[in-house]
Amino acid sequence: MGVLHTLHFVFGIFGNATALFLFLAPIITFKRVIQNRSTEQFSGLPYVMTLLNCLLSAWYGLPFVSPNNLLVSTINGTGAVIETIYVLIFIAFAPSKEKKKISALLLLVLAVFAAVALVSMLALHGSKRKLFCGIAATIFSIIMYGSPLSIIRLVIKTKSVEFMPFFLSLFVFLCGASWFAFGLLGKDPFVAIPNGFGFGLGTVQLILYAIYCEKKGFTKKSTFDDSLMTGNVKSHQEEKQSSNNNKSKLEQV
Repeated sequence: MGVLHTLHFVFGIFGNATALFLFLAPIITFKRVIQNRSTEQFSGLPYVMTLLNCLLSAWYGLPFVSPNNLLVSTINGTGAVIETIYVLIFIAFAPSKEKKKISALLLLVLAVFAAVALVSMLALHGSKRKLFCGIAATIFSIIMYGSPLSIIRLVIKTKSVEFMPFFLSLFVFLCGASWFAFGLLGKDPFVAIPNGFGFGLGTVQLILYAIYCEKKGFTKKSTFDDSLMTGNVKSHQEEKQSSNNNKSKLEQV
């Protein structure tokens, strides 16, 4: 039991480190947003949804909800703070229509979290509380991990990994694997199931990278390094097409 407990703790620490990398990945995008004072074609939805996932997972990891999962709370509490900063920056620089949309979604997220927290505290106890909070956290963890599916489809279609950064794919794999092991060792399906999904998804990304990495071609170091998590490839392609059109016009003149 001592060895299993130690392994459980080690995988939790490693999971905290890899998850922190994932939460910090969009810094490149938000540096661009602040510099340009515009969100351009970026979507704020992934950050709002990740915020909800962090809030629910942090709540689930608290001792009075699920014992022995405090490490789940520490990283997701940190993630909630980071995602809140992203969302507020996005709202500050978004166009009026998008600003209202993301602000409304933020209020909805906070309302959902408050409802889950209040119901779990006032109406549920023991295993029922853990079951209720665990299901809520699992659903949104899977949604967060599932966000790169559009990128995987693009890689297969174009046979290029230009928009699937290797290190981000690697840390999706490592994060999913760490928390999957943490959940298995702790016999907690609400940690193991969504992170097993993330582990599988990360594995697929690395396999695709191995297959298509030689066909990456010439690309600038992209400021869209977090496109894996945000799905903003379309806007980048449109920008390149627009640039090519403008160049053609200039040549004609």
